[in-house]
Amino acid sequence: MLADKAYGAEQIREMIQDQGATPNIPRESNRRRRPCFSKRLYRERNLIERFFSKLKHFRRLANRYERLAANLLATIQLASMRLWLRAHEFTA
Repeated sequence: MLADKAYGAEQIREMIQDQGATPNIPRESNRRRRPCFSKRLYRERNLIERFFSKLKHFRRLANRYERLAANLLATIQLASMRLWLRAHEFTA
């Protein structure tokens, strides 16, 4: 599980491990014990953060007009496809 320093508390790390996942959270500066941390994996978290930021540019998603889960998922899929097409378009 990828998270930022705000989720680096020992209780949260233990909860993640109890659920069968491995926490990849950078250590806080005042922590003595150095938990396992991968910088390469943590960099990929940035891609996800930027994707959610781009999704929020779609007014229908930002204002949460959709009340049904199925409609919300369909709206997210349409917005994701539009972002993917925009990123992979080419000029001839």
